[in-house]
Amino acid sequence: MNIQITWRLWLRLALILIAVLLIWTRLVSHRHAALSPLKPVADLAATSPLNQPGSEPAPADAYEIYSELYQAPMQEQLAFADDSETDIPQVNGSCLRPSTPQEHDMADAFVAANQQTHRWEQKFSIPQGYRLLSFNERTQVKTCLSTHGRDAAACSSYKEIKHVRYLGNPGFDRTHTQALVSVIKSCGGSCGSGGIFAVEKTGNTWKRSAATDFTRDCSWMY
Repeated sequence: MNIQITWRLWLRLALILIAVLLIWTRLVSHRHAALSPLKPVADLAATSPLNQPGSEPAPADAYEIYSELYQAPMQEQLAFADDSETDIPQVNGSCLRPSTPQEHDMADAFVAANQQTHRWEQKFSIPQGYRLLSFNERTQVKTCLSTHGRDAAACSSYKEIKHVRYLGNPGFDRTHTQALVSVIKSCGGSCGSGGIFAVEKTGNTWKRSAATDFTRDCSWMY
C-alpha cells in the first residue's frame, strides 16, 4: 500500500514539475519578445521618396528603350503622361531583390533616377503614334474612363484612350546594356496595373529580360 502511494506521489510531482517548466518557458519567451521587438521595415516613402516635383527633361536614352517596347501595334490609342512617375511596392521594404552587382547597380540607379519627376517630350519613335497628356488632360481622361464617357462633349477627343500610361525613368547598370523600367497603366479611378521589369540591349535593340526573382514581386493590380 505504501509503495503504491509513493509511486503515485512521485508521478504527480513529476507532472506538476513539467507543467511549471512549460509555464515558465512561455513567460520568459513572451517577456523576451516584448523586450526585443521586431525591427520595423523602413518606409520607402520616407527614406527614399519618389516622384518629387521636377522640371528637367527626361534622359535621351530613355526614349530608345520605351520606343522599342511599343513597336508592336496595339488595339487602343497609346497615351502617356507627360511627367515621369513610378512606384516601388513595399514587400519587406522593397519589391526589388537584387542579387548580382549589375542588379544592385540598376536598383540604386532606378531609385536615384526617379526621386524627381522628369518631363517627357515628343521624342518616342512608335509606329502607331501616341499622345502625351498634360496633368489636366489625364485628369479628364480618368474621369471619362471612370464614368464610361458619360459627358460626351468633354470625352469626345479621348474616346480611343483606354489607359493612361505613366513611364518611370530607367535605372541603368554600369555598361548601359541593362536597365530597370516601369509602366503604370491607369484605366480610371481605382482601376489599373503596374510593374517594374528589367530590359537588356542586344545589338541595337532593347527587349524585356527573362523573369527572375529580381523583379518577380514588382507587378501589381488595383
